[in-house]
Amino acid sequence: MKPYVDNEGHALPYPWIINTMLMLVGGSQTCRLRFWSRKPRHTAEKTLRDILTLARNTEYGREHHFDRILSATSAEDLFRLYRMYVPVNENFETLRPYVEKHMHGEKDVLFPGKPDMYATTSGTTAAPKWIPMTHKYLKDVYGKMSHIWTWNFVKHRSRIFGGHIFTTVGKELEGYAPDGTIYGAVSGVLVRDIPPIIKKHYTAPACVMSISDYTARNYTLMRLAMQHRDVTLWATANPSTILELLRVAGEYRDDIIHDIEYGTLSEDFDIPDMIREELEAYMKPHPERAAELRAIVERTGKLEPKDFWPWLQYLSTWKCGNTKIYMDKYMDAFNWDKTFYQELGYIATECRFGFALDDSNESVLFPHFHYYEFVAEEDLDNPHKRFLQIDELELGKRYCAYVTTYSGLYRYNMNDLIEVGGFFRNTPTVHMISKVNGIVSMTGEKLYEPQFIEAVHQAEEQTGIKTKFFVGFADVVQSCYHFYYEFEDEKITQEQADAFTRVVDDKLQHINIEYESKRKSFRLGEPKAHILLSNAYARFKASCLKDGFRDGQFKFNLLMQDEKRRNKFNLIQRLENRFEQFSEGIIDRADKIDERRKERAKRRAARRANRRV
Repeated sequence: MKPYVDNEGHALPYPWIINTMLMLVGGSQTCRLRFWSRKPRHTAEKTLRDILTLARNTEYGREHHFDRILSATSAEDLFRLYRMYVPVNENFETLRPYVEKHMHGEKDVLFPGKPDMYATTSGTTAAPKWIPMTHKYLKDVYGKMSHIWTWNFVKHRSRIFGGHIFTTVGKELEGYAPDGTIYGAVSGVLVRDIPPIIKKHYTAPACVMSISDYTARNYTLMRLAMQHRDVTLWATANPSTILELLRVAGEYRDDIIHDIEYGTLSEDFDIPDMIREELEAYMKPHPERAAELRAIVERTGKLEPKDFWPWLQYLSTWKCGNTKIYMDKYMDAFNWDKTFYQELGYIATECRFGFALDDSNESVLFPHFHYYEFVAEEDLDNPHKRFLQIDELELGKRYCAYVTTYSGLYRYNMNDLIEVGGFFRNTPTVHMISKVNGIVSMTGEKLYEPQFIEAVHQAEEQTGIKTKFFVGFADVVQSCYHFYYEFEDEKITQEQADAFTRVVDDKLQHINIEYESKRKSFRLGEPKAHILLSNAYARFKASCLKDGFRDGQFKFNLLMQDEKRRNKFNLIQRLENRFEQFSEGIIDRADKIDERRKERAKRRAARRANRRV
C-alpha cells in the first residue's frame, strides 16, 4: 500500500504551495551544496579565507594574526599558517574569556559586533558553555541548512506536509546574558522563524516546552499530537525521547483518550495556568478520534504509532553511536513499509556539522559553511598531532573532528569520534561512533563504549536475560567498573545480576585484549553489578533536567568516568543494592579508620624508639 494511503483507502492531500516554496529555497541550496562538494579542498580554502576575513579586525583576529594568515598565496600555505598562529581549542574553557567579554556587552571580540543569542550546553566544568550565535551564522548557515533539510523531506515523501508535524525542540528563551542578549535553544529559535504556512501544521506550540515537570510536558505533547490522525512527520534528536513519549502514551492512555474526547487537559499534571490558557485554542472535543483510539486499544491491547498514525511518513532521529540502544526498543511500534526512518545527522549545540540526506546513516558535510580539520584515531594520543584536511580522509577510517565556524569557534575540538562511510560528490560523508571521552582508560585498557555495548548484547544472548537500559562507570579509586542494569524481568536477583556481569566481563576480555591483560594482571578488579529501578533512564534524565539540563543535550554516554552522574544512578538502584552499598561503605570506612589508627600507632612507636636512641 502507498505510504500516503491509510487502511481505509483515504489519501493525504498534496501540499502544492508548501512543496513549491521548499523546492525554490531548498532546491537552490541543494544545488549549491552539490557544486561546492565537487572540490572540497578548494572549498575549504575559500571558507577559511571568508571566516578569517570577516574576523580579521576582531580582538581574537588581531591576537592570532589573521592578516598574516590571509597573506598566504596557496591553500597549503593558508592551512599551514592557520595551524601555526591559531591554537587548538581542546575545550570551551580556552574560548570562555572571549565569550564572557561579549556577554558583558563588548563588540568585535571573536567576530564583528555581538551575537544574536547564545546556545547553552553542559561543559567540562561546572559552568555551562555559552555558544555564541551570530546573525550571519543563524541566517546563512543554520537557515540555509534547514532549507536543504526540509526540501529533503519532500524528496523522500512528497505529501509529508499534507498532515501535522510532531517535533520536540528546546526553549527559544531561557534567560538573558548580563548585557541582555537572550540565551536558549537554537532549535526553538528556528521553529519561531518558520513561515506561518508550515508552522500551522505543528501539533503543539512552543510554550509546551516551558513546562518544567518532565512527565507533565511529555503527557501534554502526546495528548496534543494524538488528537490528530494525520501526523506525517515525527522529528526529534534523541531516540530516548521517543521511547519516553511512547511510554507516557501507554501509561496514561485512558487519560489521553478522555482529554481528546472532551477537549481538556488533565488536572493531574503540574502545568502552569498561563500555559493551560494558551493551549485552549489547540484543544477541541474530538469524540470520533477518542472512539477510534479506544477501538485500537480493544483490538491490539495497546497504542502504537503504526496504529494511531496511519499516515506517518517520516521519522527523523539520531541513529548512530549509542543512540541505537534506545532505537531498537521501539522498532516494532512503527510500520516501516510506510514510514521512512532517517538519521538526523551530525548535529551539536556548537555546530550543525552535517545532515543525512538519504537512507544511509551518513551525514553530508557542508564545506562551504564550515572549515573542518581532522585527527586520525591512531594519532589522538600523539602530542604532535597531524591535522588533516577534508580531502585527506579515507573511507572506513576514524577521526576526531575539529571545526571553525562563522560564530567564533576556531579549531574547536568537537570531541567526537567519527567514521568515513562514503562520499557526496567528492566530499567525505561521516557517521558518529562515540564521544572521544566515551573511551575510558584507567590502567591502559582503553575500553570503548561500543565494546561495552557489544559485550552486554552478547551476554544477553548467552544468558537469555534481557536489559531495558544499562550504563557503565569507571571507578579509579577501586580500579574497577560499575555496571548498572535495568532488567526486563524486575525479579532478577542480585546473584543473577552478578552472574550476568561475569559474562559481560568475559565478553569484554575477548573483545578487548588490553582489558583482558589488565584483568588477568589484577590491575583491574572484577566489575560490580547494580540493579536499577524501572524507568531508570527517565528518572535519571528527569533529575538532570531538574538541575538545568535541556532535553536535546542527552547524547549521553553509556560508558564514562563521571562520579557526579554515577551518584545519580546510585540513588535509583533497588533498595537492596543501596543497602549493600551503604553497608560496604561503612565497612570500607571502618577499615580505613583502623588502618589510620595502626599507622598512627607505628609512628608513635617509631618516635618513642628515636627518643630512646
